[in-house]
Amino acid sequence: MAGFSGRLICVIALSIAVTGCGRFGLPGGDQEAPLESLDAASIYQRAELELETNNPERAATYFGEVERLYPYSEWGRRALVMQALSYHRDGDYESARGSAQRYLEFYPTGEDAAYAQYLLALSYYDQIDDVGRDQGLTFQALQALREVIELHPDTEYARSSVLKFDLAFDHLAGKEMEIGRYYLKRRHYAAAIKRFRVVVEDFQTTTHTPEALLRLVEAYLSLGLVNEARTAGAILGYNYRSTPWYQDAYALLTGRGLTLEPAGESWLTVIYRQVIRGEWL
Repeated sequence: MAGFSGRLICVIALSIAVTGCGRFGLPGGDQEAPLESLDAASIYQRAELELETNNPERAATYFGEVERLYPYSEWGRRALVMQALSYHRDGDYESARGSAQRYLEFYPTGEDAAYAQYLLALSYYDQIDDVGRDQGLTFQALQALREVIELHPDTEYARSSVLKFDLAFDHLAGKEMEIGRYYLKRRHYAAAIKRFRVVVEDFQTTTHTPEALLRLVEAYLSLGLVNEARTAGAILGYNYRSTPWYQDAYALLTGRGLTLEPAGESWLTVIYRQVIRGEWL
């Protein structure tokens, strides 16, 4: 019971501080002391302690008080970006974005600008969970990660952003594949082809491209568009011959007496000339 009471007192003290009374229960003392009586370093150190002991929500509150009481100071600048980190660890991504954006608005050339930009990108990226959900956050993550890469190219954050950008890009391709498969199973071949075409044209560097080419073979054969199916198979055979997707496409086409060679004129023959022959004009 005593432990519960102690935690309750801390919560009440934090609530009072947020509303502007500026009084916190401080470790090592039985009485509350006005925050205004403490220097920035003391409050900042308490915030760091809360973060280290896995209390990111409290840490964010303390870092916020540093910025409130000592705005535009070195401690205030550092506290602002650390508040973004604390919110992020707490899973409060919207608040993390707000703190990171505020830092970038006030200190665009500050020493922590690259880190603030990275935290902003992470606040979008870490909300990407599965391909079944709306991908608006994925687009926002890609944009924010690109800004880290372009604005701070020589930092460790840029290197990490490149890896995350590729994963987010692959995630978008996965969404197109999921929808394409849905249409294909229901024999909505034109709609399925549209989705698989997006993967082949716009997401060529992702892991989903070979499967997209196989699904195009399936869809075009179902529609009786043999030339398009053969051309998709030719691209698949040239670039992804060692994959099971190629083996399935080979079996489908040769089983109908067809070769995996480009034929006719279509958007796929354009892709074939560009990717295989290097004919871009």
